[in-house]
Amino acid sequence: MSTTRANGSLYTNIENKIATVEFGHPASNSFPSELLDRLAKEFDSLSENENVSVIILKSEGDRAFCAGASFDELVSISNLEDGKAFFSGFANVINAMRTCSKLIIGRVQGKTVGGGVGLAAACDYVLATEGASIKLSELTIGIGPFVIAPAVERKVGVSGLAELTLDATSWKNAYWAKEKGLYARVFESISELDKEVELLSEKLASYNPEALLEMKKALWLGTDHWDRLLIGRAETSGKLVLSEFTKHALAKFKK
Repeated sequence: MSTTRANGSLYTNIENKIATVEFGHPASNSFPSELLDRLAKEFDSLSENENVSVIILKSEGDRAFCAGASFDELVSISNLEDGKAFFSGFANVINAMRTCSKLIIGRVQGKTVGGGVGLAAACDYVLATEGASIKLSELTIGIGPFVIAPAVERKVGVSGLAELTLDATSWKNAYWAKEKGLYARVFESISELDKEVELLSEKLASYNPEALLEMKKALWLGTDHWDRLLIGRAETSGKLVLSEFTKHALAKFKK
């Protein structure tokens, strides 16, 4: 059942060393700042939890995986401080996923935009459906996906990032995302996806936790500077969102 809460919902279920974290929001599973903050803290908490070996990240419903950051909040930004704080939301989540001691499996059941693509890219392994197309449309409103770009580039390379960001009005399908390395496997249906997510997480949870931790560290080698990098990128986005171009574009979009 989908949530109707204005600030969204976040539930974690822990069973057999597998933590399933499920987020939801009535606006296509988008993220208001409060929900991003809760998600970052949840990853920090699970990182310390000895009863957890692996994490599954999923969203509610059978439609969009994630529509990115809250549009209503974006429109209401009026100063640099608020802008930086708003864009730091996804920066903090990506950094929490990066430094989390547990491997994170992404379960992507549908379309994903903006920050949602960053969220998928920050997972250690992603399984998706054929309907899980992706788009980075930020340039169309005068900003850019600067905060999530390092995470996306780490998976799809500079050329893939250029394709996604510069062709800002086009969707890339799930097979494009798989070919580029964002998704590991793509399935025809959500039921097939769920079966494989369950199988994979059970296998991983049966492995040596110390080996999993060392593997996680190896996968994220060379990203220690992201704490500073992503917050710096949030500042860049915060400045751009106050530009005349973006104010005009957002006003038009809102209408």
